[in-house]
Amino acid sequence: MSNLRAAQRAMTRQLLMTTALELFENKGYAATTVDDIATAAGTTRATFYAYFPSRSELMKALIDERLNEELQRSRSAERGSTAQGLIAAVKEGTREAIGAWMRQTAGHWPAIRPILRIGRDAAAVDPDLGQLVDRWLEEAINDVEDALQQAGRFQPHQRRFRGVLAMAELDFVAQHWEDADWHLTRDQMLDELTDSWVRLLGR
Repeated sequence: MSNLRAAQRAMTRQLLMTTALELFENKGYAATTVDDIATAAGTTRATFYAYFPSRSELMKALIDERLNEELQRSRSAERGSTAQGLIAAVKEGTREAIGAWMRQTAGHWPAIRPILRIGRDAAAVDPDLGQLVDRWLEEAINDVEDALQQAGRFQPHQRRFRGVLAMAELDFVAQHWEDADWHLTRDQMLDELTDSWVRLLGR
């Protein structure tokens, strides 16, 4: 019976998060209230607060849980989260390895994009969220730096900044590729992005 109860709680929590994400996309974070989320989820304000102390805590859960899941980042005692696939691709440093990781990651962009955009919009209302949104980027930069160190490529003072440049490119493209007119097909865009990463990080 306790297992069923735990499963029901997990389902309700996920329902609240999914409903909130849809409302944040359609109405905006600032305009969406706790009552809006509870009503749209078919539950009550009291139920919402049984799972999340506030709207911002729900947004934090979306960033911490959904974003890390989509980015295939696992918990790391040293630095919050880490992506072994990213580390392996950069450490290998070949166009094939980096390109395969890039294409696999690009498959998650449609799910990643709204969470990041809403999180950045929400930071204007709840400043603490801004640090949370940017943290995943820092953690990814740390992964790149670690991979370059393990591979012994570039000078120590170059590794982190190369990670900064690579992740800034990736973040910008992931956020804008659907709206931008770059005169490229999706495959061409991924090829160009891969080539840029190989120049920055590869061997």
